Amino acid sequence: MLGNILSVIIGYALGSVPYGLLLSRAAGLGDIRKIGSGNIGATNVLRTGNKSIAALTLLCDVLKGLVPVLAAGWLFGPLTAMLAGFAALAGHIFPVWLGFKGGKGVATTLGVLLGWSWPLALITLAIWIGIFALRRISSLSALVSAAVAIPVSILLTPGGAEALWPRVLVLAAVIFITHRANIERLIKGEEPRSNFSKTP
Repeated sequence: MLGNILSVIIGYALGSVPYGLLLSRAAGLGDIRKIGSGNIGATNVLRTGNKSIAALTLLCDVLKGLVPVLAAGWLFGPLTAMLAGFAALAGHIFPVWLGFKGGKGVATTLGVLLGWSWPLALITLAIWIGIFALRRISSLSALVSAAVAIPVSILLTPGGAEALWPRVLVLAAVIFITHRANIERLIKGEEPRSNFSKTP
């Protein structure tokens, strides 16, 4: 029980670090929340035109999902690793430091998936890349890859205590919830494509 509590607290704390905001400010790019979509994730950081900071943000957001899962799994087992993953994602989306207004959780979800099942994470990433290459819409890529991850997780572990699909279903639901506004724009055909040009 103590291990679960500690893993949840640490997972949330690590997940709540707003790397996109911190790295952007350190690089002299200003407040990332005031440009583009206003999101603190790597996709919005890339809109500043600084690819290095965007890549570093992406790496950090993935790691803050991966590290708590791996640490909790190594110390306490798979159940605690699952809880740590959800806590890290909650920290990213609802960081206490930013008034509980964080990112949409795509990169951190990838990190959590890497910790739970690296084959599933790589398949999900490949789907994201493929959709983005075709449509150049980050939100669409996230939504499609999240949806496809569910049947893929069933194929990888169809049943038993180690089944992935229930927890992947939760992650997919979170991605859809955090992308509500994007879904509305996609339905209306108003979701912008990503050209990552620097915002004036």
